[in-house]
Amino acid sequence: MDALREVAFPLILLAFMLVGLLGVILPILPGLVMIWAAALVYGLVMGFEGSGIALFALLTVLMLIGSVVDNVLMGGSARRSGASWVAVGVALLGALVGSLLWPPLGGLLLALIGIFAVEYLRLRDWRKALDSTRGLAVGCGWAVVVRALIALLMIGLWLVWWLAR
Repeated sequence: MDALREVAFPLILLAFMLVGLLGVILPILPGLVMIWAAALVYGLVMGFEGSGIALFALLTVLMLIGSVVDNVLMGGSARRSGASWVAVGVALLGALVGSLLWPPLGGLLLALIGIFAVEYLRLRDWRKALDSTRGLAVGCGWAVVVRALIALLMIGLWLVWWLAR
């Protein structure tokens, strides 16, 4: 029974974390939250003794940062491309609504449509509106890269926690 608890259980959690990593790359699942939740389950079952508390706290901070980094990167990239704050706000609202109505692609689709529409109405220039839309899309790409790196770091930290037991 100890082998099951010491090896099989963590391997099942690792598999769950790898599915979470896939969810970071393909926006189907809340990947960082899945990785964090698996670490929480590990801590609750195996205990938070030793460095477990500090590592779990670090995992929590990384999950929170990773959960907002996409909004910051997308909005910042759109602003650098000339988008107004109103357009960025509409894009973020569109991302939220689209994610709820048509996951996984609805959020990105409504964000892109929203920023293009607001910028076109504001500037009456479809090329400039398209530049802002492209900026949002570039920010989205960078967000995937950063979130994937955060996910890998989270999994690595959890592996340190598991193997240090």
